[in-house]
Amino acid sequence: MASSSIGSDVFALMAILAISVIVLLLLRYYLPLRTTPAYLLVPVFLALALPSSIILLVPIDLASSAGTDTGGSRGIWLPERAILVTWRICYWLTFALTWAILPLLGEYSDAGYREPKDRFFYALRSNGRYQLITLGSGLLGGVYIFLQSGFHGTSVKGLVMALAYAWGLILAIYLMGHGLVALPRKLLRNASISDRLRRLQSHAPKVHDKLNEAIDELEQLEMQVMQLRQRKNGVTREFSDWIQELAETSELPESRGATAPAARISRTTIPAVITERYLADLTRKLKRARHKKARFIEEWDRLVQKAADTQAVLDSSASKKLECGKASPYGSFYDKLIILTPYTRYILHTHITPALHYALGSILAVASICIIWSEVVKSADPKLSIVGLTVVHHPSSDRGQIGFAGQVIAAAWLMYMCTAALFSVTEVKVWGNRSLVKRQTYSESACWYALQVAKLTVPLSYNFITFVSPTIYQETAFYKFLGKLINLTPLGKGFSSFFPIFILVPVCATLFNLYGKVKNVVGFGVLEDEEDGNPSGFGTGGWREGKALIERELHGSNNALHLANRDADAPAERPAQSTDRRGPRRIGGDRPRQPLATAEDGASEEDDGSRSFYQDFAQRVRNTFDTAERPEWIAGIGEGFKRPKWMGGDDDRGGGSSGGGGGLGRWFGGRSDGRVRL
Repeated sequence: MASSSIGSDVFALMAILAISVIVLLLLRYYLPLRTTPAYLLVPVFLALALPSSIILLVPIDLASSAGTDTGGSRGIWLPERAILVTWRICYWLTFALTWAILPLLGEYSDAGYREPKDRFFYALRSNGRYQLITLGSGLLGGVYIFLQSGFHGTSVKGLVMALAYAWGLILAIYLMGHGLVALPRKLLRNASISDRLRRLQSHAPKVHDKLNEAIDELEQLEMQVMQLRQRKNGVTREFSDWIQELAETSELPESRGATAPAARISRTTIPAVITERYLADLTRKLKRARHKKARFIEEWDRLVQKAADTQAVLDSSASKKLECGKASPYGSFYDKLIILTPYTRYILHTHITPALHYALGSILAVASICIIWSEVVKSADPKLSIVGLTVVHHPSSDRGQIGFAGQVIAAAWLMYMCTAALFSVTEVKVWGNRSLVKRQTYSESACWYALQVAKLTVPLSYNFITFVSPTIYQETAFYKFLGKLINLTPLGKGFSSFFPIFILVPVCATLFNLYGKVKNVVGFGVLEDEEDGNPSGFGTGGWREGKALIERELHGSNNALHLANRDADAPAERPAQSTDRRGPRRIGGDRPRQPLATAEDGASEEDDGSRSFYQDFAQRVRNTFDTAERPEWIAGIGEGFKRPKWMGGDDDRGGGSSGGGGGLGRWFGGRSDGRVRL
């Protein structure tokens, strides 16, 4: 007798509502909801909500197709028709968002044109190469599938779904393999408070350099806008209004552009004829430069705050008390709320938090080993899959039925697999200038990250159900909808079964730091190496320089260490225009300050970073001698000698002193104050 699914229906509706609320809160954290247009907000919301619902839909599908005989222990289940319709809606909406809507919307948001029609055609042109590559791959795959299965509607649909699954699985296996190692290792490393502070200090010089580069790049573009604004001839009225809009949004004062150094002006080239394409390209570069500046300002602020908090935890070991400081008057209610005492706060951050890091890192490390083992052995014998054994709790049944506990464990496994893959998206540094910034995420970056979430979830979900026995997952609606079309040809079936074994490649590359070895050979890296590349800390780029930069940011001390002279800032420049809502801050200055020898010589040229090693070494040696104080034993040399009278000597004055009005200086119009009369 079939049991009723009313309770499961209520649970499914409540789960969908909870997922929608969580996604909205996530969007509110990274995007300003009031100013974000609806044509951008709705697709990004769907691209995050639909994959999140798939994580709950997979366990429900498993329990619905392999439920227990009694309704009490069956768990959450839905009718087969309802699950099939849900899979069709989720899959095809995710497919459209991944391969058509979000790529087009991202380029549309990134376009520099003013009119919507021009921006739309720019997005089509920009996605043309991407779509041609996709179409070419589809034609090659279509030839094989049509020869193998014939030309009919099922083969065409299978071609589209199989190619999308293949590309998504390749990317998902690589990212998940890296994340399964990097995520537990990061938790275990952060358990040590002193090592965590050392890594933050080692990372500080890189972030500070990138911040200065971003500020300098934005200033150059804004200076170019100011030069266009001062140009009167050769500009139509429409272009003049366009330039005026760019100048109004610029943070560089007009007087600053007029008095810019010659070295900066020489680097800003303006064409003789101003075209629409040139202004659109300049607008797009300005938007990207502002996003880059906001990105590194937020990253630098977060790094400095973490370093300050970590240092406070270390300093509290003597007094056994950890003070949190006075809350900002502009902070939220939760920032002003104080629950823990200084002693309990010290216990929490010194003992409990590191223990939780060790415990959670160890649990995730064991989970990663289980997932890697299951990926390797599932093609040989699914009964050896550890993940499958933890999900199936009724082995005595002919079908290996799954209950509510198995559903919870299955959702946890799938969530960890997706988390590991998405964690790698933030680690792999091949995505250009894309980044998530609190309340200031660039529109194109938001579309791109939502696209990755939608692209990775479906392949990982189907890969997960293959961990259990074929007698179970082949009865699911997910397999009947997607799996049969993937296995339509022998090549597709073999690819789905054996390609996940290649997860060992990114796992070994991350575990044994092969990325660092490749970086040493090739000269550039794909991943940010968390290891301290300069263990001694001396020189540039080490943790000592990072410590000096952080202390200068926190205490305003420019004399903490003289290792960061190349990144110091000229005090005469304008204050940095921070994009943070807390108000303008001095983020280490806007531009790199001139070296000490250059400042003393009065030169106004900038250090463009193109000096050779020997020039840079000689400059540092000169700075060392010029800024050193002369010892007294050197200053006293020559005081026992007196110059002859014909050279301007005087019995009342020591030989070490000389006046401009005596000796040879008097012959050439010298004065008593040392000046020469021309």
